Amino acid sequence: MRTRNYESVVLINATLEDEQIETTVSRILEVISTNGGELIEADKWGRKRLAYPINKSKSGYYLVIRFKASTQLISTLERNYRLDENIIRYLTISLDKEALEAISKQKESSKQNEIVVDKVVSSNNEGNE
Repeated sequence: MRTRNYESVVLINATLEDEQIETTVSRILEVISTNGGELIEADKWGRKRLAYPINKSKSGYYLVIRFKASTQLISTLERNYRLDENIIRYLTISLDKEALEAISKQKESSKQNEIVVDKVVSSNNEGNE
């Protein structure tokens, strides 16, 4: 069976306790792994203010998941999203080669920026001592 690269953005109800959010996240990741998917990255963006209220919620907990899976897994995953009352919204897209390259370039540039910031901070701290 042919697998493709996917990215799924999930918006979880931010009024939940941290434990409930972690349980929801682990349930999502478990669905991916138990149905033959290969998790590449799970990026937890945390609580963010929404541009407009959704179901009377003004904030949400964002989760971005990148994974490899068959098309059958996507239908199973989105069915679980619909049935989970803690999930406000979701979007799953297929990533093509250009998107994967753009993501890897973005990660490289952000890592380089972190290194530069660390060097600047450490050199400033050395000057203050």
